Amino acid sequence: QVQLVESGGGLVQAGDSLTLSCAASGRTFSGGIMGWFRQAPGKEREFVAAIRWSGSTTYYADSVKGRFTISRDNAKNTVYLQMNSLKPEDTAVYYCAAGPAGRWYPPDRSVTYDYWGQGTQVNVSE
Repeated sequence: QVQLVESGGGLVQAGDSLTLSCAASGRTFSGGIMGWFRQAPGKEREFVAAIRWSGSTTYYADSVKGRFTISRDNAKNTVYLQMNSLKPEDTAVYYCAAGPAGRWYPPDRSVTYDYWGQGTQVNVSE
């Protein structure tokens, strides 16, 4: 079993930056892909960004492209989401997700991921 723990959420103002972290622990983690999803009140969960565990291929939702950057530290089994130029519409609970080894496509669909964190709240005020 893999456990994912997110951290770094909080309350910021529009235009500010925030970095989320997701630490994977449990059995030796050799996932295929790590991703971030978010869910705003009254809305469905949506894809934000993903990164292949091997190589450097990244994927982004159009709404965050150019503002958010996903990265990873394999030695620490940790994935980061650097969020710049935050907007009020970025307000949501952000979830980290992990897919098993060998599975990475499609990167923007929840079904690709087997493990999910508990979520971290990000609030962006005007």
